[in-house]
Amino acid sequence: MASERLSERFFKRGSEFLGVRYPILSGAMTWVSDARLVAAVCNAGGFGCLAGGNAPAKVLEDEIRKVRELTTKPFAVNLVTIAPMYKEHLEVVCQQKVPFVVFAGSFPKEEPVQRVKATGAKVMCFASTDSIAQRMIRYGAEAIILEGMEAGGHVGHVSLIVLLQQVLFATSAVPVFVAGGLASGRMAAHLLLMGASGIQLGTRFAVSEESPAHPDFKQHFLRANARDAVSTPQFDSRLPVVAVRALRNQGHDDFSRLQLELIARLDRKEITREAAQLEVEKFWMGALRRAVQEGDIKRGSLMAGQSVGLVDRVQPVADIIRELTDEMEAEFQRVRSSLQ
Repeated sequence: MASERLSERFFKRGSEFLGVRYPILSGAMTWVSDARLVAAVCNAGGFGCLAGGNAPAKVLEDEIRKVRELTTKPFAVNLVTIAPMYKEHLEVVCQQKVPFVVFAGSFPKEEPVQRVKATGAKVMCFASTDSIAQRMIRYGAEAIILEGMEAGGHVGHVSLIVLLQQVLFATSAVPVFVAGGLASGRMAAHLLLMGASGIQLGTRFAVSEESPAHPDFKQHFLRANARDAVSTPQFDSRLPVVAVRALRNQGHDDFSRLQLELIARLDRKEITREAAQLEVEKFWMGALRRAVQEGDIKRGSLMAGQSVGLVDRVQPVADIIRELTDEMEAEFQRVRSSLQ
């Protein structure tokens, strides 16, 4: 007789909230999480998140339409609140009435959260502290994504192991999905045992077969170690930048120089703080595009989580999800056996 599948018990809350078989989210990665990758994740039983990034509004609209052509499953659109095109993207998701919206980059205000919910979409927000999680819930977020500093792209400053204790253990009102440094099903199983409703991975999907990333981009990831994925510094409180974790290269050093140049311009009153912050975001959007689309691994932005050290091969999305769920089930069974 086949062993009882414990996975279903631990998948239940996250799967029902997302409307999918497996509560495994593919994190939205600008220039990577396009319609094809999102649909592949959805069709394999996971939950895909389309990256808005800073694409023109028409491009985002077209990508949403493509996702709907490629899958009938639920998906999310990720809006970067600090991106120059944020307001235009907000208009698009409201007009398109997408199933889910994930606010990222910074913390949204209450008005856009409620506006999106009024279209029928479910809203998910990131949180890096318990107080922020509670604020997002008050604003109307129906789920929280708890992301540790181990993740790639825009990140906070606290490790996932601490956030689990500060936020996951203190939040039960809404589903909490966990992200940052995740690559294996065995680890994911323990996060669900601790109360997470699901997990989010980015780096592993970035090197999947369906990922549109340039072959040189993927190969650079496969050769990298966890310590190669470093977080950018902030040099001056007048230019608050959301830290970005990426593989260190010349582009990483270029960003440091850009900050120093912008700070000097602030000193000379040649630029406003808001304009300086926009320059920072434009830098990352452009550098990431060069890396992903052109394979510029020297000066492009190779946004990767520290889980890059655990990624060693290119796989189809369906194989990644199958491997994760098989590992999770095996770990649930192992834990049960150890407690008997």
